[in-house]
Amino acid sequence: MAETPPDTADESVKSATNVRVLRRPAAPAGAPDRMGARAACHIRYLDSLKPLVLAEIDPTDPALSSRRKLAFAIGEIVARELGSVDHSLSLLEQRDLITDLIDWLPRAARGQAGPGSADGPEADGAPGQEGEEATEASRTQVEDAKRTIHGIVMERIDMSAAARLEREELSPQLREIVGEALVEERVSLNQREQDAVADLLLDEMLGLGPLEPLLANDSITDIMVNGPGQVYVERGGKLAVTDVRFRDDAHVLNVARRIVSLIGRRIDESSPLVDARLKDGSRVNIIIPPLAIDGPSISIRKFAKHRITLDVMTRQQNLSPAIARVLKIASRSRLNILISGGTGSGKTTLLNALSQMIDPGERIVTIEDAAELRLQQPHVVRLETRPANLDGQGEISMRDLVKNALRMRPDRIILGEVRGSEAIDMLQAMNTGHDGSLGTIHANRPREALVRLENMIALAGVNLPSRATRTQIASAIDMIVQISRMRDGTRRITNVTEVVGMEGDVVTMQDLFTFEFEGEGQDGQILGQFKAAGLRPHFTPKAAYFGLDRPLLEVM
Repeated sequence: MAETPPDTADESVKSATNVRVLRRPAAPAGAPDRMGARAACHIRYLDSLKPLVLAEIDPTDPALSSRRKLAFAIGEIVARELGSVDHSLSLLEQRDLITDLIDWLPRAARGQAGPGSADGPEADGAPGQEGEEATEASRTQVEDAKRTIHGIVMERIDMSAAARLEREELSPQLREIVGEALVEERVSLNQREQDAVADLLLDEMLGLGPLEPLLANDSITDIMVNGPGQVYVERGGKLAVTDVRFRDDAHVLNVARRIVSLIGRRIDESSPLVDARLKDGSRVNIIIPPLAIDGPSISIRKFAKHRITLDVMTRQQNLSPAIARVLKIASRSRLNILISGGTGSGKTTLLNALSQMIDPGERIVTIEDAAELRLQQPHVVRLETRPANLDGQGEISMRDLVKNALRMRPDRIILGEVRGSEAIDMLQAMNTGHDGSLGTIHANRPREALVRLENMIALAGVNLPSRATRTQIASAIDMIVQISRMRDGTRRITNVTEVVGMEGDVVTMQDLFTFEFEGEGQDGQILGQFKAAGLRPHFTPKAAYFGLDRPLLEVM
């Protein structure tokens, strides 16, 4: 027997090891190949029924416009033909037969029309239309093929072993099994389409299914799933519908459960809404029936892969160089800063950028509902709230975490969002030596942000007179930075406002910078200027303590 060359032997051992890792253990010798027999039986009935279905059913008939009606019509043919022979198909196998015929019929009808007929792709003669239809047909064919072989592939894979592999290791082995399954099912695809089928199955096994391509696209900032048939994305501040589709509500729910299970939470009828996060830090909100009437809804705020700094925001014209300089000095001077803005205005991005000015030697504690802050400092403790369990016990709120953070010897406390009774504990922390703390709040103007804080303190059950509450706010908050999303999709800082003190019962404030709208450009872009008020900042003495008063006054 010839000796195998060393390199070849090594490759053979590696290949054999990989196959053993991924594939299920083979059946014992002499065991009947039930799966092969079932597949052959399925193909035989499918081939015999296709001509009958094509002859009797017109998929363009308005009376068969819905999949349900088409399934009923094909089901009658299948029941009639199977009733005339002695078959061994179970009800589940008969249903699979009907599903395959439903998926096959539109393609078969298009092929029967022919390229030169009135229904063919060249009918209208519009340039590029044939290519678009071919692409759509290819996508449909890939989806159909994936549905056809999904069960076979899952039967042949040891999922516990596959879950331990990286995508790069799993991919070549899965492609081999996909190729085998496509041959057995007599599905004819080119190599590119076979690879697309394997990628779809990989996304289902390791990722978030149809959402994976959207998550990989860096130009997309938000993904909104409004049920199985409607997925929107945000690019450049504008919403656009995509061609991404889920199979049904159960498919959306399965992806939602995969997301929340990664952080130890649950989504079901007893807990139909949840905030979660992805591995990369992207923020996720999920709400399902009965609260979501039209089916499960998933909203993803993607985490930017590239670090956003104040300098980057300046280049993007989110703020002026002068504003960036003042914010850097304010953060270095340990001012308590509240970032105010509407939903999707960029509050968390600005908070991340501001936090980069914090001294690396300081101890920082972050508190969030769903952890999404990415601080670069080495000494950061990240805390996250916890919902109640099925018995309504075990909930850990933002307020609980703020109270606990005060016992952790923090230099700075950062709240992802102030939204409830934790406001009073945050203000007390700011007033008791935790200077330089940061937080965000939902409000449309700086004055409105202070009013919301006051209302939150009242909702906390703290029985303080209005003047005492406002005095507490005025002494705790040094600066409010208002950020807005313009109607052209861009985010801009519209106000940098200092909290000066109290006059009677009113909290006094002064604007250091404002954005003044000047019109609209030809491309629909909002035009305007960042204008300095020319005032001496109230925090100049604090800046002087850190040796930053001269650069502060120069920029003003």
